Amino acid sequence: MEYTKQEFMAITTGREIKDGELIILGVGLPMLAGYFAQLNHAPDLRPFTEGGVYGSTPVGGLPWGIECNRISANATSFTNAIDALGFLVLSGRADNAVIGAAQVDKYGNVNTTGIWDEPPWKAGKYLPPKVRLNGSGGASDISVGCKRYLIMASHEKRRFMERVDYISSAGYLDGGDRRERCGFVGGGPAAIISTLGILRPDPQTKEFWLDAYFPFTTIDEVKNNTAWELKVSPDVKIVPEPTAEELKNLRTVDATGSLRKNG
Repeated sequence: MEYTKQEFMAITTGREIKDGELIILGVGLPMLAGYFAQLNHAPDLRPFTEGGVYGSTPVGGLPWGIECNRISANATSFTNAIDALGFLVLSGRADNAVIGAAQVDKYGNVNTTGIWDEPPWKAGKYLPPKVRLNGSGGASDISVGCKRYLIMASHEKRRFMERVDYISSAGYLDGGDRRERCGFVGGGPAAIISTLGILRPDPQTKEFWLDAYFPFTTIDEVKNNTAWELKVSPDVKIVPEPTAEELKNLRTVDATGSLRKNG
C-alpha cells in the first residue's frame, strides 16, 4: 500500500484526536489531520479555526486558509478571532489543537517567526532574521490556552533543534514545571508527530523522547535527524501502517491532492 510520509504523518496525528473534542486547526496539514479524524473515527468532533469558522467540513478539497469558501460554505456559525482565540482558547475551553512548526526543540517550543545566523537569545537582542517566516498566527494563543495540543513537523536536524531560534509558541519552555510557574491555562504539547515518528514529553522533565517510529525508518535514523541527544522510551514501538480505509478517508478530505507530496 503506497502513501507519502506526509500522509502517514497526517493519519498518525488524526489518530491522536478524540471524538467530541472542541479542536482548533491550523492551515494545511493540521486541517488535513483534523478533518481526516472527523471523517474516519470522530464524527462528533467540533472543529473551528482561529478566524472563527465553526462546525464545518471541507467542500471540494482542503481549505487554503482559515476562512476559505471550502471551509465556510457549510459552517454551523461564523464569529471572529477574538471569540475563537479569546473566548474558546485562552479561557481553557478548547480540548485540543493541531499546529505546524518550522523549528521545534526538545521541550516542544515552536518557532515560526524567523531563522537567524545568531538567534536573539544568543545575541541578547532582537535583530531582523536572515529568513522571515509566516509568524505564529493563532498558535501562540493555542500553545498557552488549549488543554493539550499536537505539533506536526518534517523530521530534519535543522528543524528538530536543541533550542529554537525564537519561541513563537510556548511548549514546556526550559522543562520541568516552568509552564505551571508561568501560570499558563493550557496543559502543553501532548505529542510531536513528524515524518518519522511520534515524540512525547517525559512526565517529569518534559523533554521529548521517541515513543514510536514509522515502519519505513529506524530508531537510529530518527536520532540522526534530531539535533539534541534524543532519548528513547523503554516501550518504544512501531506505528501501525495506514489502513486502506484510513487512506481512503484522508484522500477524500484532500480531494485535490494538494498535500500528497513525495518523500
